Amino acid sequence: MNAPSPPSIHWKIFLYVPNLIGYARIFLLLMSWWVFNYPELFVPCYVISIILDGFDGFSARQLNQISAFGAWFDVAIDNFGRSMLWNLLYDWGHYMSSLEWCVFVCTHNSMGADWKKKFESSPWWVRKTMSNGFKSTLGAFAISGLHVLPIWMYGYHKRVLTDTFLLPITLQRLATAFFICGRLLCMAVEFWCIWIHILFLVQKETKGKE
Repeated sequence: MNAPSPPSIHWKIFLYVPNLIGYARIFLLLMSWWVFNYPELFVPCYVISIILDGFDGFSARQLNQISAFGAWFDVAIDNFGRSMLWNLLYDWGHYMSSLEWCVFVCTHNSMGADWKKKFESSPWWVRKTMSNGFKSTLGAFAISGLHVLPIWMYGYHKRVLTDTFLLPITLQRLATAFFICGRLLCMAVEFWCIWIHILFLVQKETKGKE
């Protein structure tokens, strides 16, 4: 009996425009890590990487270059950047990065690349946050805590907010509290994703024994 042939690999996917943008983002994040203690270099590299995150999805839709790899790659790069920043900023930063990587594994394992669309039976606050791919009031609030809080805290500790942007300390603290609240909302959704994945694993194991 002939052995089954391995599945064909569409190598051209690695050269899709959104994935090329992803490679550029990785380069910028590596540069950010290298110049972490030099805010005048770190901030542009890191912020440009975040801005490019908005272009990869747009280019994927416009050029019809949507792929499962691209969806996975995009989130992996996001996690890579935030993990780097949290761990460099705080001794306890690994807890934040570990949570995000755990959620990444859970969502892409049990829900697949279109995981953002699979929360119809979740509590209302999860549905409102995840509505239309985070494109809602609660979604924007949660995303601000997820993406903006780490770079904001970098600006706070490195005095970029004070010396470069001349923001009053009171305003800095109010904005910090706002972003922390957004991150807590995001964290609640993350714990829900982990719980859903646990139920998925238990259900899968139960079905296998029937």
